[in-house]
Amino acid sequence: MNPRTTPRTRAASVHRPALLLTAGLSALSLTACGVVGAVGDDASASPSRSYDITVGLLLPDKDTARFEKFDRPLIEDRVSSLTNKQGEVVYANAEGSKDRQSEQFRKMVADEVDVIVVNAVDSGAVAPDVERAKAAGIPVIAYDRLAEGPVDAYVSHDNELVGQVQGRALVNALGENAEDSKVVMVNGAPADPNTALFRKGALGELNGKVDIAKSYDTRKWLPEVAAEHMREAVKEVGAGNIAAVYSANDGMAGAVIEVLQDAGVTDLPPVTGQDADLAAVRRIVSGEQYMTVYKSFLLEATGAADMAVAKVQERSIQFDALARDVVDSPTRKDIPAMLVPVVALTRENIEATVVQDGVYTVGDICTEAYAADCAEIGLTS
Repeated sequence: MNPRTTPRTRAASVHRPALLLTAGLSALSLTACGVVGAVGDDASASPSRSYDITVGLLLPDKDTARFEKFDRPLIEDRVSSLTNKQGEVVYANAEGSKDRQSEQFRKMVADEVDVIVVNAVDSGAVAPDVERAKAAGIPVIAYDRLAEGPVDAYVSHDNELVGQVQGRALVNALGENAEDSKVVMVNGAPADPNTALFRKGALGELNGKVDIAKSYDTRKWLPEVAAEHMREAVKEVGAGNIAAVYSANDGMAGAVIEVLQDAGVTDLPPVTGQDADLAAVRRIVSGEQYMTVYKSFLLEATGAADMAVAKVQERSIQFDALARDVVDSPTRKDIPAMLVPVVALTRENIEATVVQDGVYTVGDICTEAYAADCAEIGLTS
């Protein structure tokens, strides 16, 4: 864990409680403050601003369902809206390869895009490409994961809080038996700086309250690697002795649950997740997965698009209004940042989160296989 990557937000002790609000309420409050729409239809803005801009968008993989399903189209739609449909998003997905992402990054620099939004496969490996963009006069906005190098801004969530929410959920689920409970931790990729923050937040809740029997880092967040870790944990700890599993995201949570079921576990222990993937929401409905962390894709993607367009158009007032926080990376201090709220999603608040925010419809979630479980929790169309 590198402590220098820990976000340092201004007045963090004041703002952090607000991060536990539902995403719907958070969206409302941000809009009311003029943040979400700050770059949009501002008649007083400089008449010399350009709408004919090109935004380079680099996403890390296709295994995380949200990137292709939500983040990419949301950013594309927002850039189009902010530029009177004259702006263009040039998109590339690295499919988990840092070398492929570097090639894609260099091509965007060579093609002279106006700004690059990058979710790095490897935060350290991308630094030379960020330097190359800087030398070419192209701003770089780190998206979801904090890239190293001279990035101009960062849009993500309070990732330590994500881990705190996950860890707290497990402790609450275990109740009075928590202290004697064996917990397996399936963390994310070591190359992802968010992994250290998720783990730090989770350990802040778990240490001293549970018995952490095994802890693994998972290469590239791959579910098949998480499954290997879980099979080892089942063999060494015993399937019946695992009281809970900290899984850093939903893709890995699905793999963890399958391994436990294959091992003959019928009364599944609480398993955490993150990203509110549709499959995970369905598992929560059915009781297979205990919770996930819902991070508003709309707010994060919209914020990234707003910051990118404001940066290209040199609209510093709007940019500063969006970047109300600061973070440090190993290579730069005081990076302007937007940290988006998070919420623990459980069976009790599915309707108030992903359904209310329009991420999924009840029909998406409550297919025939889940109809009875949906009816049990009152989730009906």
